[in-house]
Amino acid sequence: EAVVSTQSTGETRAVLASLKERSVMVHERLNSIPGITCNPLQGAMYAFPRIDLPAGAVEKAAEAGMEPDFMYCSELLEATGICVVPGSGFWQMPGTYHFRMTILPPKEQLEVFLDKLAVFHRQFTEKYSPQNGS
Repeated sequence: EAVVSTQSTGETRAVLASLKERSVMVHERLNSIPGITCNPLQGAMYAFPRIDLPAGAVEKAAEAGMEPDFMYCSELLEATGICVVPGSGFWQMPGTYHFRMTILPPKEQLEVFLDKLAVFHRQFTEKYSPQNGS
C-alpha cells in the first residue's frame, strides 16, 4: 500500500525550510564557540561537533575510568540540564572528542541551548586548563 501524506506541498516546504534554517544556524553558532568545530549538516537531523578538551579533562576522565567526551556530556547535563550523546559511542577517530545533538527543537530553544553550551564550554575549558591546576 502507498503511504499518503496528509501535508500539503506548502506545509512540506515550510518544514524543510525550517530544518534547513536550523541546520545553518546550529552549524554557524557551534563554529563560533572557541574550541568547538562542526561540519555543515547535510540532510541530517543531528550535528556532530568536535570538541577540543584540555589535557586536564582527558586526565581527569582517565582517572575516573570514563571517556573524556562522556565526562564532558555528563558535566554539561549536570550544569545546564542539556542532554547530548557522547561521540565515543559513534566510533570517532582516536584522540578526538565529539558529541551528537539534534536540531529538531524549535529555533528559539536551540538558541538557548547554544548560548548555554558556549558558557559551559568556556567554563569547562577553564576548569581543566593547566593554569587552573588541573
